[in-house]
Formats: sequence, C-alpha cells, structure tokens
Amino acid sequence: MADDDRLAAPLVAESNPARSTVIDDEDRLRPEFVDRVLDAVDAGDDETARKLVEPLHPADVADLIEAAARDEREGLVKALAGIVDADVLAEMNDWVREDLLDEMEPQQVADIAGQLETDDAVALIEDLDRHEQQAVLERMEPDDRAAVEEALSYPEESAGRLMQRDLCAVPEHWKVGQVIDYLRSTADLPTDFWEVFVVSPDHHPVGTCKLSTILRTPRNTPVTEIMASEQTLIPVDMDQEDVALRFQKYALVSAAVIDDSGRLVGMITVDDVVHIIQEEAGEDVLLLSGAGGEDINEPVRLTVRRRLFWLVINLGTAIIAASVVSLFQGEIGKYAVLAVLMPIVAGMGGNAGTQTLAVAVRALATNQLTESNTIRAFIRELTIALANGVSLGILIGLGVSLIFHNPLLGGVMGAAMVINNLAAGLGGIFVPVTLDRFRIDPAVSSAVFVTTITDVTGFFSFLGLAALVGLGR
Repeated sequence: MADDDRLAAPLVAESNPARSTVIDDEDRLRPEFVDRVLDAVDAGDDETARKLVEPLHPADVADLIEAAARDEREGLVKALAGIVDADVLAEMNDWVREDLLDEMEPQQVADIAGQLETDDAVALIEDLDRHEQQAVLERMEPDDRAAVEEALSYPEESAGRLMQRDLCAVPEHWKVGQVIDYLRSTADLPTDFWEVFVVSPDHHPVGTCKLSTILRTPRNTPVTEIMASEQTLIPVDMDQEDVALRFQKYALVSAAVIDDSGRLVGMITVDDVVHIIQEEAGEDVLLLSGAGGEDINEPVRLTVRRRLFWLVINLGTAIIAASVVSLFQGEIGKYAVLAVLMPIVAGMGGNAGTQTLAVAVRALATNQLTESNTIRAFIRELTIALANGVSLGILIGLGVSLIFHNPLLGGVMGAAMVINNLAAGLGGIFVPVTLDRFRIDPAVSSAVFVTTITDVTGFFSFLGLAALVGLGR
C-alpha cells in the first residue's frame, strides 16, 4: 500500500468506497491528513491531492476546504476540480462558500445551482449581492429559475426559503398500483423522499402515505384507505425556528408546505431541519454572550464591529454600576474591607442571573415558557433564588464573620447576598419574557440588562446596608 493510502485508510469508512464518511473521534478530518493534502497542492501535485480527497463524503470535502487558510482555498479548489461539486458547496460554511462563489463566473454558479434541490439552490444564491443574483438567475434553466425566484420572494429564514419544490403528490382517487407505476416511470421526482402526499383536485393536501405502506399494500387498494388524514402542515411564511420546533415536537420526517390558500407548494425534510436546529442553538449561545451570529470564518472587520457594539453597551452599564459605588465613597474610605467584599455579592448575583436567563431563553425558544405558565415560572425561579440566596448568605455570612471577626459585617454580607439573588432570579426571567412580549429576541440583549440589575442591586444592597448599620463609623 502506498504512503498516501496508508494515511487516508484510517480516516475513511469502507462501507461506501465511492463516497465514504470520515471516521474520527471528533468526527472531523485529522490535522495530518489536511496538511498532506495542502502540501500536495503547494507542490503542484494535484493528482496526489485528488487521490487523497476523492473517497471523502461531500460534507468532509467541505470541512477540508474550511480547514484550509483563506489564501489556500482557491488553489485547493482548483486542484480538486470535479470533486468540489454542488453537493460539496451545499455542505459548506456560508462565509467560505461566499468567498468561493465570488471567484466564479455567473454561469458556473448557475450550473451548480441547477444541480441542487430548490432549498439548497436558494441557500447558494440568497447571500449573493442583488446584481450577482440576477446575473446567476438569468443563466439558469427557466424551470429552475422560476422555482428559485419564487423561494427568494418569501421572507428570509421562513419555510418558503427552507422548502424544496420537488415532491411527490398524487390525486386522492388513485389506487396504490397507479402510485407505484407513477413512482417508477417519473424521472423528475425528488432524489430522497419518504412519503407521498395525497392531494384534492384543487391541490390541497388531504393526507400522506408512507412509502413502506405503499409497497406492502395490494395494487387495487384506494390510496384514501391507507393514507394518514392527520398531518402537520407548514405555512409558507412560518419562521424556520418554529418549523424546527414542529418537527421536533411531532417527530416528523417530512412535512407539506402550503401557501395562503392552502395549496401544496413544497415540502421540508428532516435533514434540512437538523441544520436549522444546530444553527439556531449555536446562534442563541453566541447572542447570549454578545458575540452575535458569527463563526470563525466570518471576516475580522465584521466580528470586530459586532463585538464592539455590545462591549460599548457593557461599558455603559459598568459606568452605571460604578456610579452606585461612588455614592458610598465615604463608607468605603472609612472601612476599606467593604471594597474587598462588594465584588463577591455582585459576581454571585451575576452568575445566578445568568443561570436563570439561560433557562428562560431556552424555554422561550422551545415554547415551554408561554403566557399560560409565565406566573408559575416566575414563582418557581423566585423560590429557587430565595433558597439559593439564603444558603449562600448563611455560608458567606459565617465565613466573613469568622475571617474578619465581625458578626455585623457577616450579617450585612449575608443579607445582601439574599437580596441580590432574588434580584437575579427576578431579572433573569422578567427581562427575557418582557423582551419576547415586545417581539425582541431575548437572546440578543437580555444578558446586558440582567448584568446591570445584579451589579447595581449587589453594590447598592451591600453598601447601603453597611451604611445603614454604621459599619464605616
């Protein structure tokens, strides 16, 4: 076996020699394999590079290109001409794909889009500039162009953008034998589908039939006798996050998409929804931290601008907290230990608020927290905050009393901890719920408000109680 073969063999499953899946402890390409491919490209040995990459699954080829540095990608793609096809581009990170498309002629992009399902073609074209979109659309086949243009007319991140127009629909008066003959003789059916949609004469979906049911049913059986009349229909303008929730809640494999008049216009399959769930979950985590929807392939200038905005907001909230501290300069000057202990109260409150906030944002995103159970959720979080606050207050109060030999200081510390934990629990659920009621994404700005609440409450409660009992005298 050649050296190249020995390097690739441990990385490639043998079940599908044509397009195998990379197997690795972390389900990604190993660094030494990536380096070997890039070294071959740098040396002008395109044949070796192609030999190494050819067995890989399209998703793994996309990962390989993303792993390369930005200035190496163009040469790598040229060396892998014919391997980097439409399937690879469909699996690629949006930023990386956009860079590659910028280097292609409109006709090349149009040819690639024509090989994809409608939803993947839309994902390929929607991020292009308007004039670039028009140039690509003009070079596509009329049917493909019409489908993509229709999808682009729907709002971003809606079911209309996510759906594929290619589907299998049959009239409700057909029998099973007619359906089977239709499936065998029709060339333009979707590449992958798991159920057949049954439609009325005005093309309204009236039921679905699983392929497994069709294949096990006698040919002369009417379709209406074996179809499932109850089905989950997706409005074409539904947000993709809500689509994902329906798939998750009802364990769907595919679902029909309908327009405003109830006509069947497309379908969404679970493989597309898996991507949406991953994207939305990752986006919410980044938004909670103020990093936005970025990833490591995003241009640096955009990342700097996005992060700087929230850092400036955080700077403003820090000034507010500092102004509260400035109100008690006299007490701090007389009893310096207050300056040592006050960050503990604010920091613990911030951590408690973040815990509540994370639970609340997730509950809102998954529709677990609704108007019907909001009050119960408030009571639950305040109960948890009170229990945690009392426990931490007793612990820190005893510790401070023993360390500084001042029971009064320990009592102030413990009381402030209880107050700030209650504020953290209340703010952690009140802020995201309020933002959600005003149609503002709670994952975007909740953390800033909650941190401000816990910092201000923590400093004010601790220093205010200290001044009240006269610790600085």
